[in-house]
Amino acid sequence: MKAIEAMRARSVLFLALRLLCIASLAALAGCASSSRPLASQAAAPDEYRHAYLIGPGDSLHISVWRYPDISLNAPVRPDGMLTTPLVEDMQASGKTSTQLARDIEKALAKFIKDPVVTVTVTGFSGPYGEQIRIIGQAVKPQALPYRNGMSLMDVLIAVGGMTPFAAGNRAHLIRNQGGNMQKVDLRLNDLLKDGDLSANLPMRPGDVLVIPQSLF
Repeated sequence: MKAIEAMRARSVLFLALRLLCIASLAALAGCASSSRPLASQAAAPDEYRHAYLIGPGDSLHISVWRYPDISLNAPVRPDGMLTTPLVEDMQASGKTSTQLARDIEKALAKFIKDPVVTVTVTGFSGPYGEQIRIIGQAVKPQALPYRNGMSLMDVLIAVGGMTPFAAGNRAHLIRNQGGNMQKVDLRLNDLLKDGDLSANLPMRPGDVLVIPQSLF
């Protein structure tokens, strides 16, 4: 019995030492790479950090203080217009909720004294020009509303990852750079299968993620 207990003790000690070595190596690797931040840690350019803009398909809650009869939930039509009581065909797409609220107040001022309007976005799609589109061998190809700080990994999680037929390391982004369309090569296999976070990168409004099918 003593021999068995001694063997168990040595096994536990060996496992503890092994885990300690792994942790030490990970810490050293982190120190060595601290001078070069990962793409996922790089902040998105300030020009892409802005208030949410309303887009076609968004759902809005419009509240008019002291007038519950004209407060309602309303969708933004595919043409970007909004129709509410006393206000017909107002442009909503491309505005912030605050901008739209002020515009509705101006329209209602013809009928109501000193209207106070609050607009809350309850369902998000965003303007077409700012949506991120995923095509090809994604599990759920779709268009996603851009969010401040969104990364490539966030997009892949939202679409459920790649299909078994995807050629992840041949994927690429089609990105608008100052009016010029550019191709950005990606390494999705390295990111998803190997956990290589250096293959992660910030997304930008209007990006198109293309995931081709494997040739084999």
